[in-house]
Amino acid sequence: MARRATKTRHAQGAHLAALRRAAGLSQAELAKAIGVHQSNVAFWEFSDKPPRSDVLPALAEILGVTFEKLLSPSDSSSQIHRPGPKGKLLKAFEAAASLPRKQQALVEQFVSTLLAQHKGAS
Repeated sequence: MARRATKTRHAQGAHLAALRRAAGLSQAELAKAIGVHQSNVAFWEFSDKPPRSDVLPALAEILGVTFEKLLSPSDSSSQIHRPGPKGKLLKAFEAAASLPRKQQALVEQFVSTLLAQHKGAS
């Protein structure tokens, strides 16, 4: 099996990739959310050029950052952290928040039980 050549990420691209991972999104998920092809996201992540200005507002919103944070590759990737659940899990909890209180309690009970079982298995 042939190996792909490894490309070096520029600061801007590495920053965008770190923001995307911190949001718990794949390149394809991010691309779909902002209405571009996945190859655009891949290009931006390996480029030193920022994304096009027409996608910046949606990109910042989806990644949960300001324009300044989005366009500041000087921020250390290790400092990029969003508290709480990531990506799909966050969306599931947001959807669960709209359930009636009794059903919310069941979701909370299920998650707590699952976490307790996982902690006990560790």
